[in-house]
Amino acid sequence: MTAADRRSEFRHPADGHLKFSFNDPAHQEVTGRLLDYSKSGFRAAHSYAALPTGQVVDFQHVVAVGQARVMWNRIADDRVESGFLIIK
Repeated sequence: MTAADRRSEFRHPADGHLKFSFNDPAHQEVTGRLLDYSKSGFRAAHSYAALPTGQVVDFQHVVAVGQARVMWNRIADDRVESGFLIIK
């Protein structure tokens, strides 16, 4: 079974600007690209490799604005991909 087979929601492909920020432990603002999204989350590419899983961020992208929790990160060279669960 692949990861795509385990998804409970359809992922919509996307390619748009993304911005997220958080204040713990210090204020950070990060920009990146929205890769895909679903009703409850989204996947993004950015360059902030120090983003910890579990971090709650305020986000804005072409589809939604709100708060999300970082669920996973994948780091390859200077590119980071993160999966976010929308919480608000």
